[in-house]
Amino acid sequence: MPTDARIRYGADYNPEQWPQDVWDEDVRLMRDAHVTTATVGVFSWSRLEPRPGEYDFAWLDDVMGRLHAGGVRVVLATATASPPAWFSLRYPDSLPVTQDGVRLAFGSRQHYSPSSPDYRRHALALVEQVASRYADHPALEMWHVNNEYGCQVSRSYDAHSAAAFRTWLERRYGSVEELNRAWGTEFWSQRYGSIDEVGVPSAAPASRNPTQLIDFRRFSSDAMLALHRAEVEVIRRHSPDVPITTNFMGFFEGADYWAWAPYVDVVSDDAYPDPADPAAYVRLAAERDLVRGLGEGRPWLLMEQSTSAVNWRPRNAPRPRGEHRAQSLQAVARGADGVLHFQWRQSASGAERFHSAMVPHAGPDSRLFRDVAALGEELTGLSDLVGTPVPARVAVVMDWDSWWALEQGALPTRVEYVERFCDWYAPFLRRGVTVDVVRAGADLVGYDLVVVPVQHVARRADLDALDAYVRGGGHLVVTYASAIVDEDLRIYLGGYLGPLQATLGVRVEELAPTAGPGGSPGGGLRLAGDLAGAASLWQDVLVVEDAQVVATFADGYAAGGAAVTRRDHGDGVAWYVGTQPSAEVLDALVDRLLTDADVPALFPSPVVGVEAVRRGDRLVVVNHTGEPVTLDVAGRTVALAPHDAQILPANGA
Repeated sequence: MPTDARIRYGADYNPEQWPQDVWDEDVRLMRDAHVTTATVGVFSWSRLEPRPGEYDFAWLDDVMGRLHAGGVRVVLATATASPPAWFSLRYPDSLPVTQDGVRLAFGSRQHYSPSSPDYRRHALALVEQVASRYADHPALEMWHVNNEYGCQVSRSYDAHSAAAFRTWLERRYGSVEELNRAWGTEFWSQRYGSIDEVGVPSAAPASRNPTQLIDFRRFSSDAMLALHRAEVEVIRRHSPDVPITTNFMGFFEGADYWAWAPYVDVVSDDAYPDPADPAAYVRLAAERDLVRGLGEGRPWLLMEQSTSAVNWRPRNAPRPRGEHRAQSLQAVARGADGVLHFQWRQSASGAERFHSAMVPHAGPDSRLFRDVAALGEELTGLSDLVGTPVPARVAVVMDWDSWWALEQGALPTRVEYVERFCDWYAPFLRRGVTVDVVRAGADLVGYDLVVVPVQHVARRADLDALDAYVRGGGHLVVTYASAIVDEDLRIYLGGYLGPLQATLGVRVEELAPTAGPGGSPGGGLRLAGDLAGAASLWQDVLVVEDAQVVATFADGYAAGGAAVTRRDHGDGVAWYVGTQPSAEVLDALVDRLLTDADVPALFPSPVVGVEAVRRGDRLVVVNHTGEPVTLDVAGRTVALAPHDAQILPANGA
């Protein structure tokens, strides 16, 4: 982030949707709302290049000048997210194709195949024009590349993508023999004579090859990343010192953001929790921690959120009074140095007419705008937080390969990866323990406790690193459905868990899922022993070789067998949990883990609906419920109204 000490505040600004007589009012209202930053030009390709090779920058020059005169800095977009009508008509094979072979049409957004050479050529030509023209503009604060890569089309099955996929496979495997080995193509007579015979995994009569499916996921993420990197290269030639970002979408299945993060200067995120879901704050908190982790702890930018309702759910509930402020402060507490929105002025036409904005349809004389202005003023008083870290002694591992693999069919059961990840994240949130979200294979030095939930895909080197972490004194928790396959999705033979068996002192002999319909954690189970209570979704049949049994299955296929184990290993401790415990059992387990690892908690006992986070010299406490609460936060009594947040001095907390 830029170094001047203030929390960025603002929104996507789309003046092209409005006549010029509105623009002066926009700048005046931005000053009233304490706006510092406007993201401009995200969907303006057709305005900037109305005909092939003919560019019109007069309107954008005017907008940039007005914003600069009003003291508003600009995050300037490259405008490549949605090609204009002339492009799609001239290059119809640039349009994306679905898995079922349907070619999508112009008239929405993101209507391009990431592997289309025509799209790349024209997009980079536009970036060249924009970057060369505005590189030295005094309003420019940051570059914004494209927009929400993959939000609508994360995988395209067109001919250009098929050819690019084969090139990607040649780089990955080097030869068709190695590809055949990795994909296990002797099964179902899938062996290839050359990589030229490989296609994209379009719709097929039965289950597709699992490794082909995950490789196409990897390729598709890399194909979008290649577009981003190509735009970055153009920008850097003209504007080497201005930071570059593109907006991630938190837990977004279509792109492996661990691979993307090194290619942005500032990690940005778009987050739209459902106001009708009382548990949405859990996933939202985890998303904030993921985004901070993608930047290796550096401050990040909340690029988009809504002030109230969105427009794309079956029911678009407005935000309760106070929730917008509370969740904005939650983002700041968890490392954001900027709070931006989609969008500044609510659209009067188009598909997002009913998506809320900082200036609503009702205009500035409205409760919503007054609340927006009040939040902007409040953020001006938090400049001391800019650039400060968010300390954490607990890490939870998040892995896109495991997510992609668990979304495939032909598995023991459907495991909803992000939901189960959040199940294991939530008990730390309930205790006020800040968590870092880290990638598989990350450096774990400095963490007292590491949790590895449902990491289905596990490279041998990553498992060796977990073993070294425990032997060096760390406390490790590994859950069911972990370390079942390697990076090629080949099963670890000799009992699941592979080389991690020696770390945990157990091996998994058989899998016995109990999931309810659609992958819901049904099939109630009971646990007995030191962690008695309910469990669901999954049972491992464990062979305990050198570990203490902490809990057993009281019923189900594995009745009488070990469910939770603990092992002293080197200077550390390794736990294995062979089922999905209930929230109550998880709270009891996490209480024991925190005590053993000597990790302090801000709440003396689990609290649902409230979170507390330390950042810098501040303690931020947020009530996500619709009821007033009074509770103990690290020895002090804090009272919060519904959907309220308080920012307190951390000293003495």
